[in-house]
Amino acid sequence: MELTRRRFCGVTCSTLALGATGCAVNPATGQTGLMLVSPEREKQLGAEEHPKVIREFGGVYDDPRVAGYAAAIGGRLAAVTEQPALGYTFTVLDSPIVNAFALPGGYVYITRGLMALAENEAELAGVLGHELGHVVARHSAQRQSTAILAQIGAGLLGAVTGSQTIGSIAASGAGVYLRSFSRDQEFEADGLGIRYLTRAGYDPGAMSSFLAKMRENSRLDARMAGRDENEADAFDIMSTHPRTAQRVDQALRLAGASVGTGAIGRDAYLQQIDTMIYGDSPTHGYARGRDFLHPVLGFAFRVPAGFDLRNMPDRVAASSASEILVLFDREPDPVTVGLDRYIVEDWAKGKDISALQTTTVNGMPAALAQTTISADGQTLPARIAAIRFADGAVYRFLGVAPANAAAPLDRAFRETVFSFRRIGATESASLRPWRIRITQVQPGDTVGALARETPFEDYRIERFAVLNGLDTGRPLVAGTKVKLVVG
Repeated sequence: MELTRRRFCGVTCSTLALGATGCAVNPATGQTGLMLVSPEREKQLGAEEHPKVIREFGGVYDDPRVAGYAAAIGGRLAAVTEQPALGYTFTVLDSPIVNAFALPGGYVYITRGLMALAENEAELAGVLGHELGHVVARHSAQRQSTAILAQIGAGLLGAVTGSQTIGSIAASGAGVYLRSFSRDQEFEADGLGIRYLTRAGYDPGAMSSFLAKMRENSRLDARMAGRDENEADAFDIMSTHPRTAQRVDQALRLAGASVGTGAIGRDAYLQQIDTMIYGDSPTHGYARGRDFLHPVLGFAFRVPAGFDLRNMPDRVAASSASEILVLFDREPDPVTVGLDRYIVEDWAKGKDISALQTTTVNGMPAALAQTTISADGQTLPARIAAIRFADGAVYRFLGVAPANAAAPLDRAFRETVFSFRRIGATESASLRPWRIRITQVQPGDTVGALARETPFEDYRIERFAVLNGLDTGRPLVAGTKVKLVVG
């Protein structure tokens, strides 16, 4: 089989004659494979995308202690890879989402949400080692090489049929499919991560223990959002890195790793994340229950009962079990015309607009309208609203629902829009981020009692248990340390 792969690679490279690169040896495995992207181009791509990733994920978490700690662990692992001199950049992103990923050229990212979930230094090292595995094995370059071939194949298909449409559809489909690493690449990254963990002196079993925590966290997130527990959120690490416990255990066996040996570093880790922000940060505003409050920009609004509120760097999304979706964002450019004209001539230009009206929302000029959007071959009812804020900014709401839910959409949308209000300096000052506090279990403490101290409105016990990797049926051990979220 290996002979066939090598022969196919040689024929493909000579046939394509793409010049700079072709077949290359995987630095981590020593195997030869198709590689149409050079290491120099990988480094360039990573440098180009790095600032875009930071913007997309809400910026860098501004805590030198946490950032330096994560970078030190990453550097310790990078030093034992097959490419220690690549020049790695480790970044902690200011995002509550549990995720980690890497760009080509040595750019590795973890979110503070992931750091909050991890229990010890070895678990964080397992995540970083997995991402370093993707980098050293050049999985991004492999994916890009396959995408190039897919584009070439799509072009040939279009030429043979005489249809540019067929070619563009095939290329688009390939692009969507290739956005995630393959199962084999994830398995290889696990094996490499275990190798680096062992070389750096960490317990390789931490990779398996953290996978279990991530899965429980993903299942709880789904349950709180009213989704199937086996359905990972699109932004969650279980979606971007689809792995199973069986595959990680298999990687441990193949690596010959001795689970239970090596450093764990729990006390040191908990000390470093003590006081770290948990959940939303002031810069991005707070999603608290049904309320979204932004102390920096000075506004707030409330979504209807039964809606799940999700805060993202560039928008806020609220969704219901009946599939009504309300999106909120800010118009990026100054608006100098009336808001009714803005809707017709700019934001919804070219759409069929009805029921256009101007009004006020808590003293602020506003305009609302009805329209439709097309999605998955269906025409769906949509509602739009624009509100001119005190500083001249224009904030926007967009509501969409299934075709048979126009009336419920109207009610939910208007309730949300007309709740939009300014918040003053006193209220803004009272809004503080939640933080991780490390506390020692006292005799008589229970999971339920400690969970009641958290600021969550629901699922308090479940959140506390998942955050600490606890079995709610087992008593706490006095003297141990646990993570507590405080308001």
